Amino acid sequence: MTTAEVHYKKLENMYYSGPINRELYKGVQLTVSHERAEITQPIESKFFHAGQSLHGSVYFKLLDDAAYFAVQSIITDAFVYTTTFNIQILRSVKTGSVKAIGKVTFKSKNLYIADAVLYDHKNREVARGSGTFMKSQLPLDDKLGYQQ
Repeated sequence: MTTAEVHYKKLENMYYSGPINRELYKGVQLTVSHERAEITQPIESKFFHAGQSLHGSVYFKLLDDAAYFAVQSIITDAFVYTTTFNIQILRSVKTGSVKAIGKVTFKSKNLYIADAVLYDHKNREVARGSGTFMKSQLPLDDKLGYQQ
């Protein structure tokens, strides 16, 4: 494995080790590559609002996570955090699975921008989002689950 591939694998493990993903988002799959991240999540009724379709918080989480890990893929020394994130929900989702694809669109010394698109199981765009991210003072290490 290359150094970059090891970094991507550690990021994936960090994601899976997060309490919210272990407890609530079982079945989620993350793949990280250079300036890109893809997350697939099976739809379950526990993610629904009273109208029996996917709650907006799930759209947000998947879009933010995909954009976040796209940015984190190019930062190897510190934990990144989201400073702003905006979403547009385009259609409801009730069955199947969803896939969020995040890509870095801008990078500078201290600021990164990434966009993400969420697709349903028919590969239709159901939401999109864009966020800004910054490096924190928190080092990437095994305390965060950043390990092989």
